Amino acid sequence: MATLRFDGSLWCNLDIALRNLDQVYGRVTQTLDLSIIEFYIVRTLMEQDGRHASDLAQAVGRAATSFTPLLDSLERKDLITRRPDPADRRAVFIHLTEEGEALRRRIQSSAEQVEEAVRGGASKEDWAAFEHVLARLVQLNTAEELIVGG
Repeated sequence: MATLRFDGSLWCNLDIALRNLDQVYGRVTQTLDLSIIEFYIVRTLMEQDGRHASDLAQAVGRAATSFTPLLDSLERKDLITRRPDPADRRAVFIHLTEEGEALRRRIQSSAEQVEEAVRGGASKEDWAAFEHVLARLVQLNTAEELIVGG
């Protein structure tokens, strides 16, 4: 079994793990001419196309206020298009273009390869337990029972 660093500190070990995963995904996304966050955005649109920009930002863990440059980059690459929301003049829907949709197989294949490598030899039970903890960590920001410093 691998040894955790810093006396098992959750924060430090998650940070190290995330940096390692960012490097792995970075090598994969570079072959697709995408940044990691652009990869996440396109992958999210593949799950549900036509999302509001603010919902899409939240889905990939980014602030809506800093999301425009990312959308601009994807639009310049002709991977997305913005369409006005007829019900709200201030809002736009984000859709994949044909070029964006054409990346589907390559993105799915890349993600599956990385995730299979990360799973390694983990049993189904161990992986399910890991996914349970990971889901909890993803939702941590909205957990009302977590009070830091109080």
